[in-house]
Amino acid sequence: MVRLINDSNLKFITNTAYRILRLQEKFTHIENHNHPVNPPCIFALWHANQFLVHGIKDRKNLSILISNSIDGQIVAEVCENWGFKVVRGSSGKKGSVESTMQMLARLKNGENVAIMVDGPHGPLHKVKNGAIKLAQMSGAPIIPVTWYSPQKTFISLPSWDKMKTPLGKCNILNIYGQPIYIRQDATDEELSAIKEKIKQQLFILDNNAAEIYNEAKKQKLWDRKND
Repeated sequence: MVRLINDSNLKFITNTAYRILRLQEKFTHIENHNHPVNPPCIFALWHANQFLVHGIKDRKNLSILISNSIDGQIVAEVCENWGFKVVRGSSGKKGSVESTMQMLARLKNGENVAIMVDGPHGPLHKVKNGAIKLAQMSGAPIIPVTWYSPQKTFISLPSWDKMKTPLGKCNILNIYGQPIYIRQDATDEELSAIKEKIKQQLFILDNNAAEIYNEAKKQKLWDRKND
């Protein structure tokens, strides 16, 4: 069976995806609620919300963990064209160690990183070990983050993660949770509890998103012409 994405058409698909997303960016208006002030930190998000990184401030100092797959290559090139930094990683032990060390170095350099905690292939909403280990090694806090818009132009795609994306003019709010710190000497039991805490904080952000968005709208975070 021939893959729809292969080495011969990879560049074309990457360039096409980048052009489409840059066009959409003109109609996408992302504001932030409770954005952390002082880097470095580890942004933790569901795979479905990966596009929210466009609302994170200072993208030139944000590194995004992306898989080593051929699909990941497209995402990585688009992100780099957009001004983000990228760290490629895999689920294999060697690839996981290499990517962890790269992200650790960037955190120590005062930069932020973003990790899709249930990616790249699921299971849906199962927090994996990557962000946990990185926070434990670096001392940097994990910041749960989600995004929300009530507008019909904020849609979910028919993918395994029901990935969310704006399609047309859309006002969106990035919503950040409270920092989660992990001690270097944390026990396995404590690490397991922190995994559950990250999951629950992400669910709480999603559950409270509509109310927070309405308050932000009252504060006129978006220009009236974009409403």
